[in-house]
Amino acid sequence: MAERGTIASLPGAAGLREHLRIVEAVIFASAVPVDEAELATHLPAGTDLSRLLGELQSAYAGRGVNLVAVAGGWAFRTAEDLAPLLRREQAEPRKLSRAALETLAIIAYHQPATRAEIEEIRGVATAKGTLDVLLESGWVRMRGRRKSPGRPITYGTTPAFLDHFGLERIGDLPGLEELKGAGLLDTLPQATLAAPRDEPDLFDDEEPLGALGEDEAAAADEDVS
Repeated sequence: MAERGTIASLPGAAGLREHLRIVEAVIFASAVPVDEAELATHLPAGTDLSRLLGELQSAYAGRGVNLVAVAGGWAFRTAEDLAPLLRREQAEPRKLSRAALETLAIIAYHQPATRAEIEEIRGVATAKGTLDVLLESGWVRMRGRRKSPGRPITYGTTPAFLDHFGLERIGDLPGLEELKGAGLLDTLPQATLAAPRDEPDLFDDEEPLGALGEDEAAAADEDVS
C-alpha cells in the first residue's frame, strides 16, 4: 500500500502520476528555480501544468521539504520551521555596507535606475566600488543604457536576488507599512519606497548596452556620471 502523502498515493490515472514524477525530478535536479516554460518542455503538449504543480505542492505540504514558487520558477526548499535545525557553522559571508544596502534598495524599488538617479535619491555620491560589490554578489545586473545624454548604464535586480530573499517576483518586496513594522525604515531613504517593478526586457527609455563588456561599460558609466 502506498504511503499517504506520496505521489503514488495521489488519486488519478497512472499518466498523471508519471507526469508528477517528471516535474518532481526536473525541479529536484536543478540547482536553480525552474520556470514553467522549462517544465512544459518535459511534458506532452496540453498537459495541465498548473494542476501538476498544485498536486505536487499538496504532496509535499507538511513535510521537511516543500515545493515553493520563487524567483519566477519552482524549487524545493527546506520547510521554514526546520531551517534553524539545519544551519551549519561556516565562514561569515561578507556583509554589505550601509551604502551598499541603500543602493540595493533603491535599485530594487526604482529599477531601472542609473547611478545618477541612485545618487539623487541617497543625496550623496555613490562610489563605483559600491556598485561593483552588488554586481559581484550577483544580486544586481547592468540592464542597458538610458536613452538620455551620456547614455548612462541602467541597473536592475536579478533572479539570484529574488531567490536569496525568497521572493517569487519583485512585486513581493515589502511596502511602506511592512518596513515600518519591521523597524527597517530608518535604514532606508524613504524616497526608495516606490512601487517595485522589473522586466527582463528593456523598457522604452532603455537601449542595449552595445558591444562593450560589463567592465568597460562600468568604467564608461563612471566617466559620464
